[in-house]
Amino acid sequence: MKIYSDWRALPAAARGASVAMGNFDGVHTGHAAVLRAAHAARPDAPRAVLTFEPHPREYFRPQDPPFRLTLAAERAAALEALGVEILYQLPFDAEFAHLTAEAFVQEVLFQGISAVHLSCGADFAFGHRRGGDVAFLSAKAEALGIGLSIVPQVTDAQGPISSSRIRRLLQDGYPERAAVLLGRPCSIRGEVLHGDKRGRTIGFPTANISLGRHLEPQRGVYAVTARIAGKWVKGVANIGLRPTVGGTESRLEAHFFAFEGDLYGQDLVVQLRHFIREEQKFPDFEALKAQIARDAREASRLLDALPGGAA
Repeated sequence: MKIYSDWRALPAAARGASVAMGNFDGVHTGHAAVLRAAHAARPDAPRAVLTFEPHPREYFRPQDPPFRLTLAAERAAALEALGVEILYQLPFDAEFAHLTAEAFVQEVLFQGISAVHLSCGADFAFGHRRGGDVAFLSAKAEALGIGLSIVPQVTDAQGPISSSRIRRLLQDGYPERAAVLLGRPCSIRGEVLHGDKRGRTIGFPTANISLGRHLEPQRGVYAVTARIAGKWVKGVANIGLRPTVGGTESRLEAHFFAFEGDLYGQDLVVQLRHFIREEQKFPDFEALKAQIARDAREASRLLDALPGGAA
């Protein structure tokens, strides 16, 4: 997949695509429907996505707590897995925020990327102060000879599938339910950082990943999987402040079973497969060590019960 961060002066191979548009946070099953619509309308054209980085909400409301389900690298990987060939990941900055809806269609979609077809959700809005909606887009696209598919919101028995709903499920401790809506396990991706190395002193060395701009799921212990050196490994992870050791920054600490090696500096994707228990403070390290051993056994049991043994 080719990634472009500017719509101007694109090479010929990056123009003339059928383009799905949106924020695509999470790249869930509803987003997959928008992608399918773009391809179904013009199967002869390259499959492309137009999205924004940072998420517009991060730009307009920087004081909000982190809420992203997928940061740029993980979003790109998920889109590529769905067959996307071109990703227009446009910088959402002051200049772009002031681009009118008219200019977005004329300069970005028509002159810039030369889209032959567009697809979006029914609630797609764009341009300065969200001045453009699907009715505006439909009229402008028709005038310019660009096809348009407006995709109704995908629903299930519990209602519309959305990034907001998936966020709530993760914050309530239901990664399994979130995975159904995502179409894959929920994951946290980041660089493995040096920690305080207390885990190795009690027999449970951990890979530490800062949550950064990721949404913080329910704090507590999870059964997890990760792909390391081309192989799937199982493990147990804690997300939270680590109150027993006086932690002040929420992060993910994962201990992987049957794995020995140095992961520092590596970009690691940790999948949250099951929530086991809430985070708690223990009176001493011996109590913590005993509980981690119990958590590891429970995580192993849960992961072994997954189809394919979580592989």
